[in-house]
Amino acid sequence: MPPLNISHPSPMTFFLLGIPGLEHLHAWIGIPFCSMYVVAVVGNVTILAVVWAERSLHEPMFLFLCMLSVTDLVLSTSTLPRMLCLFWLRAHDIAFDACLTQMFFIHSFTTMESGFFLAMAIDRYVAICDPLRHTTILTHTRIAIMGIIVVMRGVAFFSPHPILLKQLPYCRTRIIAHTYCEFMAVVKLACMDTGATKHYSLSVASIIGSCDAILIAVSYAFILCSVFRLPSREAGFKALGTCGSHVCVILVFYSTAGFSIFTHRFGKNVPARIHIFIANTYLLVPPFLNPIVYGVRTKKIQENVLRVLRVKVA
Repeated sequence: MPPLNISHPSPMTFFLLGIPGLEHLHAWIGIPFCSMYVVAVVGNVTILAVVWAERSLHEPMFLFLCMLSVTDLVLSTSTLPRMLCLFWLRAHDIAFDACLTQMFFIHSFTTMESGFFLAMAIDRYVAICDPLRHTTILTHTRIAIMGIIVVMRGVAFFSPHPILLKQLPYCRTRIIAHTYCEFMAVVKLACMDTGATKHYSLSVASIIGSCDAILIAVSYAFILCSVFRLPSREAGFKALGTCGSHVCVILVFYSTAGFSIFTHRFGKNVPARIHIFIANTYLLVPPFLNPIVYGVRTKKIQENVLRVLRVKVA
């Protein structure tokens, strides 16, 4: 690695530009973003409260759902409040250390989100393909181990990112053409060759995302084969409906995240505003949709929420 240029220390602050070319629409763009954030927070907190209070829901599916809800809360809260301050209060400046902290939370928890999608796909595979052994295969101990592995993977692979950025000299500009601190957006501001650093980040994101997506696809392929062998057509349609909604959320996450990753590598001609919109989508839409798809559409969650509401009204 080339020696550090000590004449260019780390900046005190960065300037988050927002969405280039759409600055005049920031106030309006903030409205749907805020609405999605409120739904994400209320929905995920409700899921956590219901599963915590109802012991009958301490099953593999709902325990993984709780892990996903915590991830969604951290992921959306690490981006949305700061983004809304930018859109509505024109608070563009962000401290250097705060920027690195936000970047770490975004990238590590995005990786955890991918890991929990995979864990839930494995759970659905076992539940549908081997239902009699579902709870004996996915015991609470194994679920806890899987959760710890997913968290440690996200932390381990993305802890080097803020450390690497902390070591770089910055002399070009302090303007980040984005709505939040993303690794590739920050590393572009360094005034030294960062090819190896960029390659490491893109490789880690691509390998983890690709492996998780392939394993999820394989799991749902086995599920599909099992569903077609079910003797009851009604049971088959019910399983397909449940898995279909899950797959839609997963497709939104991986397609937008993949687009963002490969735009950094190959999409030099993609307009910045399109790239930033897509980058916001994979951070905001899954936390917004997950409580609806995995919670509202799940009968046991519905029944417990309605029961609590009836008790409150009475």
